[in-house]
Amino acid sequence: MADKELRRREPGGEVGAHGTAADYEPLIAERGPIARALAPVAGFGVTIGNMFKPTVTEEYPFEKTPTKPRYHGRHQLNRYPDGLEKCIGCELCAWACPADAIYVEGADNTPDGQFSPGERYGRVYQINYLRCIFCGLCIEACPTRALTMTNEYELAGPTRAGMIFEKQDLLAPLADGMLPAPHPMVPGTEDTDYYRGAVTGPVPEQIDWVAQYRPEEPALEQLRVPADSGRDEDGR
Repeated sequence: MADKELRRREPGGEVGAHGTAADYEPLIAERGPIARALAPVAGFGVTIGNMFKPTVTEEYPFEKTPTKPRYHGRHQLNRYPDGLEKCIGCELCAWACPADAIYVEGADNTPDGQFSPGERYGRVYQINYLRCIFCGLCIEACPTRALTMTNEYELAGPTRAGMIFEKQDLLAPLADGMLPAPHPMVPGTEDTDYYRGAVTGPVPEQIDWVAQYRPEEPALEQLRVPADSGRDEDGR
């Protein structure tokens, strides 16, 4: 076999010292007469084969095909279990975006406006979905896992301005037991405690603060009862 692989024709049609012309075998076998006759229409084999298959029509949007669990769809700004926002306004996601689709403005937290643990929060957060290529580099750059991508892919809109999602469009909905920001951090904690998952929900001090400054907050209705039920007659 090794001798046949080394054989080659010399200039002039003669065969080298490795063998004779009778021993030479081409690398590609010669086609038979039937194959040569069907060669002009062989390229239509796939087309002709699909002509006789039944047509399957997806009844979208009434029947939607589930996406894969790791599908990169619409972005979402997440919250901590007590309701504070995870975004700290560092703008790393905007720097990582290759399409320049993200715009972030950070601001300082204040005692009367604590939106996230620590010193900073994202005051303005915009994603232009006319530019976004859904590469996922922004969520890889986020240091607090504030930005993730959901499985939602229906993002069409009638206007160009409507395709620029603002912060209120991207914030995750409040889960049961969460207290909407702004409100103070859990007493005695630091921002690192939030990052490590030490905070599991709002405490009575946070609920009392919101009840004092925002008594019309709808979330207080479901949080006041559990918080007050565990206190004694002295209010402790």
